[in-house]
Amino acid sequence: MKRIHVISIVLIVAAIAMLISASDDLSTYSSFADARATTKKVKIAGQLAKDREMYYNPEQDPNYFSFYLEDQDGEQRKVILLSAKPQDFEMSEQVVVTGKWKDEDFIASSVLLKCPSKYKNEEIFLKEEGTI
Repeated sequence: MKRIHVISIVLIVAAIAMLISASDDLSTYSSFADARATTKKVKIAGQLAKDREMYYNPEQDPNYFSFYLEDQDGEQRKVILLSAKPQDFEMSEQVVVTGKWKDEDFIASSVLLKCPSKYKNEEIFLKEEGTI
């Protein structure tokens, strides 16, 4: 077999492996009830429960942050992120957590924040003036 054929086969196998690993991330959003029913990683989109406790003490443990999230079904549960608290976390409009259910809590491996647009105030101002 020629050298170019071997390199081509290796590149094709690598591309297929990358597609398979990327397909794991192409999941739909679940709820806390779905997360309790499976052992796989799930994504849960919801609103931060701002009236509930958020705990982060970087002097004691910089890799522990807990908060409460309300999923799309209205269920509020504690979420534990074994990482530092994301910047501007309290300002987020929507939170997407990826992780697994463990005991009575959801252990998140990653958090994605949807923050308010910096242009939102400008848009409101333009609507009030009647220019939009």
